[in-house]
Amino acid sequence: MKIKVLGSSAGGGFPQWNCNCRNCDGVRRGTLKATRRTQSSIAVSANGEDWLLVNASPDLLAQIAANSELQPARRARDSGIAAVLVIDAQIDHVTGLLMLRERDTPLPLHATDAVWQDLTSGFPIAPILSHYCGVEHRRIALDGAPLSVDALPGVQIDALPLTSKAPPYSPHRNSPERGDNIGLVFTNRQTGKRVFYAPGLGEIEPHVLEAMRAADLLLVDGTLWTADEMIRLGLSKKTAADMGHLQQSGPGGMIEVLDSLDAKSARKVLIHINNTNPILVEDGPERRLLTEHGIEVAYDGMTFEL
Repeated sequence: MKIKVLGSSAGGGFPQWNCNCRNCDGVRRGTLKATRRTQSSIAVSANGEDWLLVNASPDLLAQIAANSELQPARRARDSGIAAVLVIDAQIDHVTGLLMLRERDTPLPLHATDAVWQDLTSGFPIAPILSHYCGVEHRRIALDGAPLSVDALPGVQIDALPLTSKAPPYSPHRNSPERGDNIGLVFTNRQTGKRVFYAPGLGEIEPHVLEAMRAADLLLVDGTLWTADEMIRLGLSKKTAADMGHLQQSGPGGMIEVLDSLDAKSARKVLIHINNTNPILVEDGPERRLLTEHGIEVAYDGMTFEL
C-alpha cells in the first residue's frame, strides 16, 4: 500500500495568495527557510497504478502535474485517478472535483450522506458535473462495515465519524450531522499495517483515540499551533476550535495527544498546515520542538509504503 501526500497545506495553500503574514511574506522573499505547499489531499494505491484520490484540492491540476503516477498515459485519454473519496464538503477538499469533468465515464465519488447533501445543495458540484462526466455516488454508510473501493484491492478502509465543523454553506452548519466530517483508517490486509488519516480533528473522542493507538502511520490535523493563532495575528476572530481544529501546543493539544499514544514506533505526521503556523519555518523553535517529540511535518510529494 502506497500513500502519497499531494498537498499538505490548509485552505489557501502556502503562501496564501492574499496573505502577508511573516510566513507568507518570508517564503515569497526567500528570507525564511520554508517550502511552498498546495492544498490538502492524499492519494492511495495498492498497485502503484490505480489511485484513490482522498480529497480533491483546488490545486489538483498542479498536483497531477507534479506526480507522474497520476498520469500513466496508457491511452489517448487516461488518468491514474480511479475514484475519489471526500472526508467533508469543505472548499479546499472538493473544488478539484470540477477539474475532473473531462472524464469519459461518471466519476466514482465516495461520500457520506451529510457530505453528499452539501454537494447537491449548498455547494452543488454534483449537479454541475451532471452536465459533463457525471458523478456516481458511492455511499459511506458509517455503519461499522468497511468500505469497498474497487481501485484498492487488498486494502480495507474504515470511516470514523468526527466532531468538527460542516462548511459555512452547509444546510447543517449550525446543526451538525453525523458524517459531516470523517477520518479514515487504511489497512493493508497482507501486512496488517494501518494508516490513520484525519486532516481535520476538533476533538479526540474515544473511538478516534483507539484508532490512533492502533495505527502505524498517523497523518493528523496540523492546522494551527495555538488556539488563538489567527486572532493574535489579526486575521480572523475565530479560534482553532471554532474552525473545527485542535491546536498543536498547550494542554490537550495534538503534541500531548500524540505523546500519549502507546504505539511509540508509529510515524506521527502533521498535515493540513495553515499558512500562519510557525511549524512551517524549518529552522524555527516550533519545528525543533516537534522533532524532539518525534513528530514530522508533511510536505507535498511525501510518500509512504506500508
